[in-house]
Amino acid sequence: QVQLVESGGGLVQAGGSLRLSCAASGFTFSSSAMSWFRQAPGKDREFVATTRRAGGNTYYADSVKGRFTISRDNAKNTVYLQMNSLKPEDTAVYYCAAQVIFNDYSDYKHYDYWGQGTQVTVSS
Repeated sequence: QVQLVESGGGLVQAGGSLRLSCAASGFTFSSSAMSWFRQAPGKDREFVATTRRAGGNTYYADSVKGRFTISRDNAKNTVYLQMNSLKPEDTAVYYCAAQVIFNDYSDYKHYDYWGQGTQVTVSS
């Protein structure tokens, strides 16, 4: 049974930091691309960051580049999102996603598994 369980969300003031975690099980984590997406109320789900596989390339949305860092620990089957210099516009539900067969990393429709999401709220 595939599971992706996010944690680490919460309420933070603008300029603050949060670290999200996503613990994965039930599929071959080390060879899968792992990504973070987010969805704000009334908006489409948008790509945030991806790590293609262990030691592979990482890519970021322009809106978070230089502030967010994605990383993974294959020994723990966990992917992280370190978020610094948070802004109110970063407020959203953040989702972890796994892509077993590599495809367009920015399109949420090309992902195989999803977590339940964790709320991040940034106050001004």
